[in-house]
Amino acid sequence: MVQEFSTRYPLLAGHGNFGSVDNDPPAAMRYTETRLSPISHEALLSEIGEATVDFIDNFDGSQQEPVVLPAQLPILLLNGCSGIAVGMATNIPPHNLGEIVDGLIALIDRPDLADEKLWKLIPGPDFPTGGEIIDTSGIRDAYSSGRGIIPVRGIAKVEEIQVGRTRRHRRTALIVTELPYQVNKAAWIEKIADLVNHGRLDGIADLRDESDRRGMRVVVELKRDAHPRDVLKHLYKQTPLQSNFGAIMLALVNGQPRQLALRQCLEEFLRFREQTLTRQYTYELDQKRQRRHLVEGLLVCLNQLTRVIEILTNAPDGTTAKTQFQEQLNLSESQADAILAMPMRRLTGLERQKLQTEFEELTARIETLQELLSSRHELLKTLKKELRSLKRKYADPRRTKIRSAQSLKEPKQPKSEKQTRKKAKTSDTPKTSASKSPSPNLIETEAEQTVLEFTYQGHVQRLRSAPDPKSKPSIKDGNDFVIQTQQTTTASEFATLTSGGKAYPLKVQDIPPAAGRKQGIPVTRLLPDAAQSETVIAHFRPHELTESVSLILLTQQGRVKRLPATELLNLTARGLTTVKLKEEDVLAYVTLAQSTDDLIIATSNGRLLRFEINDQNLPIMGRTAQGNQALRLRRREQLVGCVAIAPNENLLLVSEQGYGKRIGLGVVRRIKRGDLGTQALQFKTSTDRLIGVINASQTETAVLLTSDERVMTVSLKSVKLLGKDGCGDRLVKLKSNETIIDVTTILP
Repeated sequence: MVQEFSTRYPLLAGHGNFGSVDNDPPAAMRYTETRLSPISHEALLSEIGEATVDFIDNFDGSQQEPVVLPAQLPILLLNGCSGIAVGMATNIPPHNLGEIVDGLIALIDRPDLADEKLWKLIPGPDFPTGGEIIDTSGIRDAYSSGRGIIPVRGIAKVEEIQVGRTRRHRRTALIVTELPYQVNKAAWIEKIADLVNHGRLDGIADLRDESDRRGMRVVVELKRDAHPRDVLKHLYKQTPLQSNFGAIMLALVNGQPRQLALRQCLEEFLRFREQTLTRQYTYELDQKRQRRHLVEGLLVCLNQLTRVIEILTNAPDGTTAKTQFQEQLNLSESQADAILAMPMRRLTGLERQKLQTEFEELTARIETLQELLSSRHELLKTLKKELRSLKRKYADPRRTKIRSAQSLKEPKQPKSEKQTRKKAKTSDTPKTSASKSPSPNLIETEAEQTVLEFTYQGHVQRLRSAPDPKSKPSIKDGNDFVIQTQQTTTASEFATLTSGGKAYPLKVQDIPPAAGRKQGIPVTRLLPDAAQSETVIAHFRPHELTESVSLILLTQQGRVKRLPATELLNLTARGLTTVKLKEEDVLAYVTLAQSTDDLIIATSNGRLLRFEINDQNLPIMGRTAQGNQALRLRRREQLVGCVAIAPNENLLLVSEQGYGKRIGLGVVRRIKRGDLGTQALQFKTSTDRLIGVINASQTETAVLLTSDERVMTVSLKSVKLLGKDGCGDRLVKLKSNETIIDVTTILP
């Protein structure tokens, strides 16, 4: 239910959330009774019977209920509100009572107060679970426009703890004492355990909950070779220890949904409170006047007691006495009734003095109420006094810390270490509007130079220095080896495409530093859960994704598609769909191409299909398009390669039995989609087939993988440049029954 601002009473103070329940549990568990806290009772219900709000029939007309509660504080902002309706949603964060009161008083004194000064009094939300807000840009957006993303992070510190039975061993641990708002502690601990068990989170040796009535304390015990800062960064990234609160300050104003800024929320409450105070004082004034009128009649009776007794003695009944009181003493009907109902004890001197004192007090209060109702200035002074009183009673210190982006910078390092820590180079960051403002999720604002190693089997490892470029391929495990070594910074981000046809961001800072492992970790472990079962097809650096470059995608069933490479900029964790795949089809090849390049598609039968990259052959399509059918595969024929190549470059073709040759692009004729292409390789035996094709002009060495898990290199200068006829020369010597299973290159 969306929080309501009504015409007369802007703030609906009562939430009705006495037990929100998901998925309709059994009726016995559906509702939970709660008791209002003292502030709720005083600030919501103390004026409920003073005609401050309207009452309407309840659902069956048996009782009356208030339209809204006469809130003395903006509960909508203090308590927060979350709910959905048809086509709209609201998600208002809680705030600190003292800060809200200060803001209200400032607006009463200076209605034209600048937003910046108001935001200094109310710097941001104050969540009951504490934590820290790590960037203020989302707060400014929410307070100025009514919508913003507020990043909230839990509080963690590093401690040396004693472990073991004898407690003699010491180990570093992260101690988490506060979690972001609405993060369940048990679910968070379970998430960490699941990540550790699946190998997606390294460096954690043990995890336990030591919370008690004194507060929360979750101990994350680290391994000896783990760096606390790196582990904490991964906890922020992969778990809800850092999460975003999406503020949507939506409410109903005069019956219409409106997205409100902070100032508008406060002004609506002040307008509401001024109206309720006016109604309360008007009601009280009417009550006081009626009471003074009765007391005045009683005093007249006491002052003319002999005559009153005479009238009562001679009157035959009460009705006659009442009429004579009105005629002879000039009293009203209500005053005459009060005299008739007056007990005899009122005749004593003490009671007479009490009536006189009450009359004087009523007269003074009536004069005060008349002044309040006739002067808005005096009414607002009373409102400020009321707000200050509530602040003194119920305000408490702020729990959520607010840190600006500059305060997140790490302490300066000594000069010797600082020389190894440089700011991120602009060459690794795309020049887009989104890259101009720092991301609130960045853990560090000063980037480190680093080196990434990507392996053939889809692993990645982060190093401090690059290996010797003249060395042989680094064998990691079995037939896995490094195919690309990339110098970059921890602030950079790679675009990673998977066999499911989606692109995900791979942030360098999320890749764990090398800690003695041979292989690194699978890239898919750093991607969302939806991509865990898929295969990484390609990854691209940000500076490669320019407007002059196209992204060519080829599926296993031969459908080809062209996208602007800039589509891969500014990816989100949800991923970006690059191609819509048919059932049982997967993305097989992805390559970047210039407008002057040609596209080569190779099949296992030795066919090469050459397409000119233009709008006729390969038109640019939308992200959710399936692409066009580039070719029809024959029986037992498979796709074995997809290469973008310039007209003056040449190709390397390698067969399963170890034969290969280089051919120039000129011997392969250009075709249209659906043509057969050029037979560019013949085979020595009927069982041989083309296993792969690479651009021979972009590298000096080709890497061949065999069925016996051997990795062999071939210098491309030693491979002859031949025509389309023939099988070429034997490139490597194979064992009996050994075959080539793939050919690839080592990228710089």
